[in-house]
Amino acid sequence: MIRNVVHDPTQLSTKAQPATKLDTAVVTDLLDTLKANSENCVGMAANMIGINKRIIVVDMGVLPVAMINPQITKKAGPFQTSEGCLSLTGERPTTRYQTIDVDFLNQTFQRQHQTFTGFVAQIIQHEVDHCEGIVI
Repeated sequence: MIRNVVHDPTQLSTKAQPATKLDTAVVTDLLDTLKANSENCVGMAANMIGINKRIIVVDMGVLPVAMINPQITKKAGPFQTSEGCLSLTGERPTTRYQTIDVDFLNQTFQRQHQTFTGFVAQIIQHEVDHCEGIVI
């Protein structure tokens, strides 16, 4: 189901709780909402649709990928950039990393460990910040 996007910085600043298998509908709602906003959005976190769970979805080209309970375990190649967010107006400066390693559960709750680079890595970092209650 397509959900409304949250714009309240206070709600977006709340650290997300770990997701469980009971939260699978949230993954579907996030994917539907990302698709509905695809012209302006390349990633979403569950708190952006009002659900305080550690779930993100990232547009990686062919299909968007869901990451449940993502944890960035390694970062390399820091750089300065400016990012926008569907939940907020304007852009803000931030530090990102060119390469990251991420541990997460996929949509069927299987453990994954992957390395991401470039723009996809940047999107993941932005969405993981949402899970941490960091508003960019």
